[in-house]
Amino acid sequence: MSNTIESNPRPPAREAAVTGRSAASPPRRRPTGTALRARATPLLFLAPVIVLFLGFKVYPVLYALTLSFTRNVGGATKFVGGANYGRLLEDPLFWTALRNTLEILVIQVPLMLGLAVVLAVALNSKLLKWRSFFRVAYFVPIVMGLVAYGILFSALLNYQNGFINYLLTSIGLPRIPWLTDPFWAKASIIMAMTWHYTGQSTVMYLAQLQSIPTELYEAAQMDGATRRQQFWHVTVPGLRPAILLTVVMSTIGTLQLFDEPYVLTGGGPDNATLTIGMYLYNSAFKNFDFGYASAIGYVLALIVTAVSVIQMLVLRRRAQ
Repeated sequence: MSNTIESNPRPPAREAAVTGRSAASPPRRRPTGTALRARATPLLFLAPVIVLFLGFKVYPVLYALTLSFTRNVGGATKFVGGANYGRLLEDPLFWTALRNTLEILVIQVPLMLGLAVVLAVALNSKLLKWRSFFRVAYFVPIVMGLVAYGILFSALLNYQNGFINYLLTSIGLPRIPWLTDPFWAKASIIMAMTWHYTGQSTVMYLAQLQSIPTELYEAAQMDGATRRQQFWHVTVPGLRPAILLTVVMSTIGTLQLFDEPYVLTGGGPDNATLTIGMYLYNSAFKNFDFGYASAIGYVLALIVTAVSVIQMLVLRRRAQ
């Protein structure tokens, strides 16, 4: 009896478990040529995109970063460290451009998004006839080229022969110097941007409105909520995801504003409509100070990132 136990010290159940485990995990084999080719096929198809992304996205960004630490001295590129960034802090023209950009941002973005909400609610109403026509009509401006609609507004806002001043004088009002007065020049840019971009936000809000369950409006109506109360307590909360998206997108676009002031006012009068985007362009392609322009671009990127993150955090906390 004792001899039998000593000759077979491992219990049968344990031996079976060990045998099953060894059978379930066979030794690893190196991938064959077919397996390697199967793994490499997706990378082969992605290679052109990766090369283009590295060449036209990553490389310019990194090159601009190195350029921001250099300066052209006597035709030679010289490393100057953080001198370009220190120059920004003491440059009054940069602060003027930043102030102009923020002023346009604070006025234009809320005005455009508020108007887009009103239009989306109106276009979503079943009482409105020809809804499809109006939806297309309000979206058409977004497909017009930026330079083309800038030229259109420069013709409309012309002091002598502009159509808007013609309407004003026909009802006995004086002409307005839309593009030559600092205040009215900013108002012109805000008006042009609102006309061009409102349709895009309206379509986003309209799509979000159609995802709000009608049962919520019916329940609110049964509880005695008025139209205004339904708007604030049902429609606006339902629009919050779209509002968050459009606020961030509009802020980024306005901080990078270039086309409208470049075509309409050229940054004038007296730098009243000079934006950071225009100042970057002038520094690089008029003054050929590419190092300083690169520094402006990176500071602008930091401003855009910071403002966007703050907006997202604030809006998400309010939504919660």
